[in-house]
Amino acid sequence: MDSFPRRAMLHATVLTALAGGLMSGIAPALAAPAVGQAAPSFVAVDSKGQQHKLADFKGKVVVLEWTNHECPYVQKHYKSSNMQNLQKQAKQAGVVWLSVISSAPGEQGHVAGAKADELTAGRQALPTAVLLDPQGGIGKSYDARTTPHMYVIDAKGILRYAGGIDSIASNKPADIEKADPLFKTALESVLKGENVAQPVTRPYGCSVKYKS
Repeated sequence: MDSFPRRAMLHATVLTALAGGLMSGIAPALAAPAVGQAAPSFVAVDSKGQQHKLADFKGKVVVLEWTNHECPYVQKHYKSSNMQNLQKQAKQAGVVWLSVISSAPGEQGHVAGAKADELTAGRQALPTAVLLDPQGGIGKSYDARTTPHMYVIDAKGILRYAGGIDSIASNKPADIEKADPLFKTALESVLKGENVAQPVTRPYGCSVKYKS
């Protein structure tokens, strides 16, 4: 029979693995990026076939927005023009806004470059670029779990915010005005060189449709 210490060690190992999986929302081996530390680096191709590296934007504030045009929570913020207004504000402040599509082929929200550009034009959206991440590598490195899921990276490449676009987890446009604009407040704080009061918040929306 197993000794008590051996059983206790096995129990602790299982609990640790489970906890890691719950925190990442993806798999036990993947940890969420740490706010206050360097943002995970990446290389990606955008909807126009151009390559981008996070390192290319050093010296500028960067926003990452995970998106899926078929998700009703994403539609809430685009049909109301809330997302476009945030993008406009960011653009005026010199922010690099990268919309990221991590939906895998055959999954909800997956699009090719031409369709992504059509969506951008049709919604009058203003991202700097739309990054295509069909293998999910970028999404998993950031522990992106929902669409939308918002991140703010400062000019030194430090991740300063990760979480929800606002505080009311619904797909109703009428709730936007009632909600605490968590992401907007965080972005404004970073642009002012101030500490972000709530650097990690709960994201809400559709689950990111990763490759299984």
